Amino acid sequence: DHIRACAFLITDGVIPSNEGRGYVLRRIIRRAIRHGHQLGTTQTFFYKLVTPLAKEMGQAYPELLEAQSRVKTVLRQEEERFAETLDHGMKILEQEIGSMKGKTLSGNVVFQLYDTYGFPVDLTADIARERGLQIDLKGFEKEMDQQRHRARAASRFEADYDETIKVTGSTEFTGYERLDDKATVTAILIDLKEPAESISENELGIIVLDRTPFYAESGGQVGDQGVLGLGKNRFQVQDTKKHPSGVYLHLGRMETGTLKVGDKVQAHVAEDRDTKTRLNHSATHLMHAALRQVLGEHVVQKGSLVNSRYLRFDFSHNEPVTRDQLAEIEEIVNDHIRKNHEVETRIMNIDDAMAGGAMALFGEKYGDKVRVLRMSDFSVELCGGTHVKRTGDIGLFKIIGETGVAAGVRRIEAVTGEAALRHVTDEEQRLNDIARLLKTNPDQVQEKVRQLLKQSHSLEKELEQLKGKLASSAGDDLAARASEVDGIQVLAAQIDGADMKSLRQTLDQLKNKLGTAAVVLASVEGGKVNLVAGVTKDTTKRIKAGELVNMVAQQVGGKGGGRPDMAQAGGTDPSGLESALASVPAWIEQHLK
Repeated sequence: DHIRACAFLITDGVIPSNEGRGYVLRRIIRRAIRHGHQLGTTQTFFYKLVTPLAKEMGQAYPELLEAQSRVKTVLRQEEERFAETLDHGMKILEQEIGSMKGKTLSGNVVFQLYDTYGFPVDLTADIARERGLQIDLKGFEKEMDQQRHRARAASRFEADYDETIKVTGSTEFTGYERLDDKATVTAILIDLKEPAESISENELGIIVLDRTPFYAESGGQVGDQGVLGLGKNRFQVQDTKKHPSGVYLHLGRMETGTLKVGDKVQAHVAEDRDTKTRLNHSATHLMHAALRQVLGEHVVQKGSLVNSRYLRFDFSHNEPVTRDQLAEIEEIVNDHIRKNHEVETRIMNIDDAMAGGAMALFGEKYGDKVRVLRMSDFSVELCGGTHVKRTGDIGLFKIIGETGVAAGVRRIEAVTGEAALRHVTDEEQRLNDIARLLKTNPDQVQEKVRQLLKQSHSLEKELEQLKGKLASSAGDDLAARASEVDGIQVLAAQIDGADMKSLRQTLDQLKNKLGTAAVVLASVEGGKVNLVAGVTKDTTKRIKAGELVNMVAQQVGGKGGGRPDMAQAGGTDPSGLESALASVPAWIEQHLK
């Protein structure tokens, strides 16, 4: 039942997370892993159950067969992530249970397991119940409330529209058709919360209108900015939000003059900013469709940000998108831009929209009537945002970054229109600059860099060979400097310019030449001390290389270790190196007594 529930959820696009249905999935997975842990499993096991599940239920649920590989990957990653967490958390829990005096596990411990180790409360409760214990749920909730309070206090100020702003009425949105509109002020709030009859110059506040062309932040698209004006009276709109009642809230500052409730104003959206936002929003829909075409139908939107500067799109996918895949996605989007599809919008019954193939997003709330956005048959989605008239208006689409943001969630950032053209121009300029540095043409840069890398590798190899010869030569010279201590040839020396690899090579040569020996070699690189110590095998019962190298390292601000016959160390104080090396013979003599 656990593997069936998890596999079906992942096949339907749900990814383990810390909220919503993703959290439900994570809890089921972790409970299953924990039971496996109880049965003595020490290796990952849960994801392996996908194969027999697919054999059993694949005919009834063919989507599972198609998604089988991806389901395994998601489960394995989550299992590996939680296995270590479970071990750490169980140790903490066992310690707490062992030191308990009563029968109730404190809320503080339950919260620590949840907050630090990712233990769902019901998992801790299961473990406690098996031991005949209870958990302090009230104490846990108290800790959770304190954490929420800390999070709110640490975040930047955001008006809580549910609790602090009381407004009534409604606002008609006209922004789909126009960026300018006449409207009436129906309410004013000073300092973002206090109801007032008027707002004066330099005051911060919120203005509510009976109708507005300003788009309110929703679905990842930022709220519009612009101006509400009446003659010399000018209110600068810095953001637009939507109250849960449906009223649009224009947040900003009164730049000049005064506005009163009942005033008629001209509402003007900042056109350049709005246009760029529309380009990015429409491109987001094209990219979503392209992602599903290239990566698979499992791709589901997990979040987005659309503003006038760029677009950001988070989606479910379990591995980095390759450079070739990104290029293909970019090519598909630009192809549909060039095809200049008409961007159609229709208000439809939600059942009809879904039957017509429109894509809805998890977590979004839709009413009985929805707005369907169609770009040919390539992209059909439910969306209340503002968009271009035709896809060709986007001009150009360019991906500027791809990264992971959470387990099973990737993020793509892109630019469109003028910003995309500027990005391409900047890239071309950088390429020209590199070509000038390499004294070649831009179309020959790749071959020139390849030649330089080949040359660099050749020089590195040659340098390594020369260092080896130098080490061999140094070994011949150094062997003559060894002194005998109780039948052991002892040598401690510094080799200028040698790296750790050269020191080890020289050490091996000296051990072969000296026979029964204990050797310490050192060098200084970039203000750091490198140390190696070697003891021939017939001497390791009397002297350990690790102890020897540590004795020297401690005098130069470091430490190290290794095998009885070879050890290495580092240090931060080169000034003490000479005396540290000089102390080696006496230390060995004392150590042999």
